[in-house]
This record gives sequence, structure tokens and C-alpha cells, in this order.
Amino acid sequence: MKLTAIYEKVPEGYIAFVEEFPGANSQGETLDEARANLSEAVQLVLEANRALAEETLAGRDFIREAMAA
Repeated sequence: MKLTAIYEKVPEGYIAFVEEFPGANSQGETLDEARANLSEAVQLVLEANRALAEETLAGRDFIREAMAA
């Protein structure tokens, strides 16, 4: 799976988001900082979604497997 990062130049530096991944947004004073912050934001969203899924599935009978996209 490939994700698309969007970086927009603003007076304060750059704002950033991932087109295919709502909730993964960030900013930075430089493009490199915005890239690093966006990467961290994606990780945090993935971790939060995993934790929410685990809470939702607690006590249920389910199958978890890796998926290639």
C-alpha cells in the first residue's frame, strides 16, 4: 500500500496530511520537520486505532491476520 503525503507551504512553515488516512495531520517549520512529524502522526493514529479495536473486540471470538494491500 502506498500513501500520499501532502505538504502545503504556509507562512509558519508547512502543514501536512495523508490523503488516504484521515486523522493523520501535522505541521512543521521546515519541510523535513513536517515530514518527520507526519510520520509520527501516522504511527500515533495506527496505535490509537489498534487500541480502540482491541477494546471493542475484548471478549469476542475473532481471527486476526496480516493483510497485504
